[in-house]
Amino acid sequence: MSFTVEERGALNSLSYRLFFKNAEGKYISPFHDIPMYADESQKIFHMVVEVPRWTNAKMEIGTKDLLNPIKQDVKKGKLRYVANVFPHKGYIWNYGAIPQTWEDPAHKDGDTGCCGDNDPIDVCEIGSKVCSRGEVIKVKALGILAMIDEGETDWKVIAIDVEDSEAKDFNNIGDVQRLKPGYLEATVDWFRRYKIPDGKPENKFAFNDEFKDKDFAIEVIKSTHNFWKDLISQKTGAGELNCKNTCVSVGDNSYCCTADEAKAAVEVSILDKWFYFEKK
Repeated sequence: MSFTVEERGALNSLSYRLFFKNAEGKYISPFHDIPMYADESQKIFHMVVEVPRWTNAKMEIGTKDLLNPIKQDVKKGKLRYVANVFPHKGYIWNYGAIPQTWEDPAHKDGDTGCCGDNDPIDVCEIGSKVCSRGEVIKVKALGILAMIDEGETDWKVIAIDVEDSEAKDFNNIGDVQRLKPGYLEATVDWFRRYKIPDGKPENKFAFNDEFKDKDFAIEVIKSTHNFWKDLISQKTGAGELNCKNTCVSVGDNSYCCTADEAKAAVEVSILDKWFYFEKK
């Protein structure tokens, strides 16, 4: 299963969008149409890379936009960037999300005591490669961190690309501590303090700032997949989320996105076209 991306607009601008296509050339939603599992029997998940390691632009799947393209987050009309907080530079992992998952804002988590953040579950990929924005990779979960962000549960899955040369050595969260000492502590420090330059307080964490293991992580991912299934089947209200898709919902389902709708959503802007007319 392979995926490609098409850029629209200019990078570092309000117009920038990154749309996804599947192997058949059909425009798809990275939120809804890319399967959660790359290999269910081996518990291998797809990950959509939103932010490559060491970069600062806060890119994310546009959950409220048709076809959910990746775009840069905006606050009060301004593009958002993650500040460099010593000793870190940008994001310290490849950062993204697992498709077909959703942290339900109406569900109060029994472990954190807080409701979900209304987004797909986040992933920090710790391999040696710097990924590309929009790349869809296959990862295995190693553990998970329960961050509390302004009163909302915001899980952070720690994972590694199965194609990474070191992947065979990483099978649980303890392997990260053993083989990359200091990385987990740096991860907690990064998430704790990254909003301080924006005038916000430190983030907090459940479980005394400790990471939970692989099995716990997989169960959390499964639960967010179940929340997504309720969302896409319309058992749960979508609110402002855009649930239109081209592969999951069919027929007269209101979430079924037609080919014409998809084409219109990715229509090239006049700024991305060049015209030539012969002088007469």
